Amino acid sequence: MKRILIFFTALFSFTTLLAQRSDRKILEDFLSKQKDIAYERIETLKGEPLKYKIKIKQPLDWSDNNKGYFNQQVILTHTGFDNPMLMETQGYQINNARNNELQQILNSNDLNIEHRYFGESIPDSTIFNWKYLTLYNATHDLHHINEIFKKLYKNKWISTGISKGGQTTIYYRYFFPNDVEVSIPYVAPINYTLEDRRIYKFLDKVGTHSCRKKIQDFQIYMLKNENKALKYVKAYSDIKGLTYNYVGSVGSAFEYSILEYPFSFWQWGYSCDSIPSLTDIAQGVDYLINSVDISFFSDQEIKQYAPHYYQAALEMGYYGYNIQPFKKYLNYFTENPSATFTPKEAGTVIYSQELNNHLKNWLDNHANNFIYIYGELDTWSATKVEPTLKTNSIILELPGANHASARVTNMNSMMKDKFSETLFKWIGIKTNFNLLP
Repeated sequence: MKRILIFFTALFSFTTLLAQRSDRKILEDFLSKQKDIAYERIETLKGEPLKYKIKIKQPLDWSDNNKGYFNQQVILTHTGFDNPMLMETQGYQINNARNNELQQILNSNDLNIEHRYFGESIPDSTIFNWKYLTLYNATHDLHHINEIFKKLYKNKWISTGISKGGQTTIYYRYFFPNDVEVSIPYVAPINYTLEDRRIYKFLDKVGTHSCRKKIQDFQIYMLKNENKALKYVKAYSDIKGLTYNYVGSVGSAFEYSILEYPFSFWQWGYSCDSIPSLTDIAQGVDYLINSVDISFFSDQEIKQYAPHYYQAALEMGYYGYNIQPFKKYLNYFTENPSATFTPKEAGTVIYSQELNNHLKNWLDNHANNFIYIYGELDTWSATKVEPTLKTNSIILELPGANHASARVTNMNSMMKDKFSETLFKWIGIKTNFNLLP
């Protein structure tokens, strides 16, 4: 019996290897014939899916091809031509640390797509222009990728993304509603103004009253002891090589971090028990840096996330900080500051609400086959999409979950059943949670 089992295991492995060799030839023949595509195979362990790093030539401006081109990075994971395709829309640079959980439970192929102006998908400096970083252009990039690979992958297509990548998923479907059959954005806020005040209402109600008071007491304590705190903050900044010219000074950055603290606290799921006692300013600074690293407001990180801030300030909307409870303790702010730090070389960026007004109408009336996933305690759930009865879309909000833990793998059995049943009803695809590690 043991010999028979070994024989069939070896036969299965051999058959799998032959199939993979065949798929590799078909894939590489296809990629070689595509105009404006360069690719290289990524080495993987034996038995793992085929993987390719691909560069796709994209117009800088989809309304005028004469403005130049850039190369967009895509990572293709291939599991089989008969399997569904998952479009993983990033909001920033590509994240290829591990396989997407949906790719695993669906055993799907995967196109992991870097967002224009991030990572390796940045236009050459000779043609770089901030004005082409629009959602119109970014979603047309995705549509072009969809058109290319639909020639090869004929099964169902699903799009997904996390956080800003989830926002990309929503906007992509708005511009191209028929490119995929289902969209599954995770923890994706849709902010309808540059200072979406739903954030403030959320922070006033989330968690328990005693925890919210503890958070505010910590903020006030740190502001009251700002001069002492800055000695430690300056020492930390010097060690890290951080500068704060964009926001004006290390003191301004410190006050920004204090105002940001409750947002980050709930977004990343910190415990109320972790808040230190209000007796040791050095301990308070250490805790603050570990929960809201002041580097977030440094020139270095502001530059790193400049494309994100530009998009938020131009048309995606964002959030600000309500200073009302802290006015008498602040040295640098007399009105609510914005959390957007647009690149100065882009000049004056004027926010337009027009796109999001159209998006809101579409989400309420036409956005079908969406599964929105959120965490109950995540601050970004303040601006979540709430599907109306005019659409067949659903929302799954995980109790007690935050920005990082609101995932299918962390759903209770009832939510997992709802998720699986909905996918099967819409596109006839079954999920297999046993494929998760």
